[in-house]
Amino acid sequence: MNKKLFPVMLCFFTMGFVDMVGIASNYVKADLSLSDSMANTLPSLVFLWFLIFSIPTSLLMNKIGRKNTVLLSLLMTLAAMLIPVFTLDFTMLLLSFSLLGIGNAILQTSLNPLVDSVMKGGASASTLTFGQFIKSIASFLAPIIASWGAKVGTFGSFDLGWRVLYPIYLCIGVLATLLLFGTRINEKPAQQEQKPVGEQFAGAFALLKVPFILFCFLAIICHVGIDVGTSVTAPKILMERTGMLLDDAAIVCTIYFVGKAVGSFSGSFIMSYLKDWTFLLLSVLMMVAAVVGLIFGESTTVIYASVALMGYGNGNPFSIIFARAMQAVPEKKNEVSGLLIMGIFGGTIFPLLMGFASDAMGQVGAVLVMTVGILYLLGFWLKGKKA
Repeated sequence: MNKKLFPVMLCFFTMGFVDMVGIASNYVKADLSLSDSMANTLPSLVFLWFLIFSIPTSLLMNKIGRKNTVLLSLLMTLAAMLIPVFTLDFTMLLLSFSLLGIGNAILQTSLNPLVDSVMKGGASASTLTFGQFIKSIASFLAPIIASWGAKVGTFGSFDLGWRVLYPIYLCIGVLATLLLFGTRINEKPAQQEQKPVGEQFAGAFALLKVPFILFCFLAIICHVGIDVGTSVTAPKILMERTGMLLDDAAIVCTIYFVGKAVGSFSGSFIMSYLKDWTFLLLSVLMMVAAVVGLIFGESTTVIYASVALMGYGNGNPFSIIFARAMQAVPEKKNEVSGLLIMGIFGGTIFPLLMGFASDAMGQVGAVLVMTVGILYLLGFWLKGKKA
């Protein structure tokens, strides 16, 4: 086994820190007595930075290298983990969530190319798949740790409660940073783009004039919006309809991320037998069934099953959409990649709209907003099938 893979896999675990925003925003809402629309600004703020930093990060890697870019992202993530340990001030939490978003935008853009440097082109695809599985571990552990911390309450002289999640993940992040810093990785010098930066930006955005790339970009926005929206809203649905307390309802986020991890893991095998476009349809139909359960379900069993089905269904669209977009414009893969990573800012749009909808209609309003995204993915499949 390549010894350089361990610190890289820890970086993938650190990448999963971003998925704590769903359960964290629920606890912040309860602690600070916020409305849904106000609380949902926190996850929205995290994913806003993908819109701003994805393409600049690809240019930064040409200047300072992939490893140094990953290290920069880790330092920002560590700062984000440190702030909530000492304060629950809303302004400082906005800063923490912003740093988490900036760090994760840089990390997601730079870590995948770093894997290629480590593997030297050998088994990089399978390594990336395994890295996403490691990322999912951080995602589904976060609600468990937060719920446990809320029930324990005090840790030594620190009254952290659910926020014990932050120092735990901070320690893992520090370990990942130190190990990566001490690992020698030989990178090929980047081929410098001769065009001015402004022209490079313009060239990437010009791809939106290609109809299929535009459809893919909007599909990524919907996929991520559904992802973040489910983790934010599922605990609220349980509390609204069953009277469950947040400390107990938090486990539903783990159910979602476990379902998503199982979907991603099994999807890689299923697509060996089914065409990716056929599996995309099956995945979207699972999400349609899930959203029906979330709209009409009243029992914990139905809600849990619907959330798990939503996770499984939403586990593969990103990779399918990404691959199809790259195939559509093979001569501009870097620009396509940066553009689609920008689409992760769908995690900003959906929670904001869902917050306003839930304030007006209850949690069914939030689910209806997610339904719009799912219906778009169904239309995207129909459009792609005809293309």
